[in-house]
Amino acid sequence: MARPTPGSAAPRSERAVPRPRERAGEQTGAPPPAEERATAIYIYGILPSDVELTPEPRGVGDPPGGIALVRHRDIAALVSELSPDRPLGRPQDLMAHQSLLDDVAAEVPVLPLRFGAVMESREAIVGELLTPHHDEFREALEELEGRSQFVVKGRYEEGAILREVLQEHPEAARIREEIRDLPEEATWDARIRLGEIVNGAIEAKREADTRELAEGLAPHTVAVVIREPTHEEDTAHLAVLLEHDRQEEFEKALEEFADRWAGRVTLRLLGPQAAYDFVDRLR
Repeated sequence: MARPTPGSAAPRSERAVPRPRERAGEQTGAPPPAEERATAIYIYGILPSDVELTPEPRGVGDPPGGIALVRHRDIAALVSELSPDRPLGRPQDLMAHQSLLDDVAAEVPVLPLRFGAVMESREAIVGELLTPHHDEFREALEELEGRSQFVVKGRYEEGAILREVLQEHPEAARIREEIRDLPEEATWDARIRLGEIVNGAIEAKREADTRELAEGLAPHTVAVVIREPTHEEDTAHLAVLLEHDRQEEFEKALEEFADRWAGRVTLRLLGPQAAYDFVDRLR
């Protein structure tokens, strides 16, 4: 697969995104013969039309025709055939949708569409999607050139964060000591109160730590979005849009936080991904 060097624009002829090999005589984006034509086309996202598809992953429903492009001027829709009677919504469908978009985003800018976007034909995609929205799609793709989304997730170390809460909240420490060796049914109210104190303290810490992390990383990013936590022990959940040539700088800043929070918080960096959190913010 041809892959642009991070931080530099690849020659147009070298831009590539993955797809299964084309059958002999097939042209990318060209309608299949009438007897093979699907009555539904699944759409993953919008990308520049100057890319070439290379053999690799499959899409939603393992489409027999593979992944294709429907081109219109200098933009294109990334699509695959879909049987009209095939239901969508299985976990593997969502995973296939996201996996393909993330693979593409590692190579070229892509505007991800929401899972489940289907149109009846390639002609409808051109006439109803690409043509009326051409300018805004093109401008958004230009904004994403040389950029990718990453996700930063922080998780509190369970024992460390509980010790921290007990040290800072004497009432919680007292209740915990009082109920230590007593049966659960005899200490129900006290346990509820202890849970309220601990959960409230962790929520306040999460808010403060999320703000600190977002503000500390922001100078090294194009933009930062604070996501909702996905677990009760989450420290922070951020989506960041990075310039490829500043990724090393960003990772160094993140490592400084990891060192500062060692033994208290575990940080993970996930990506690159399609810019799910930033599409509505472009232009």
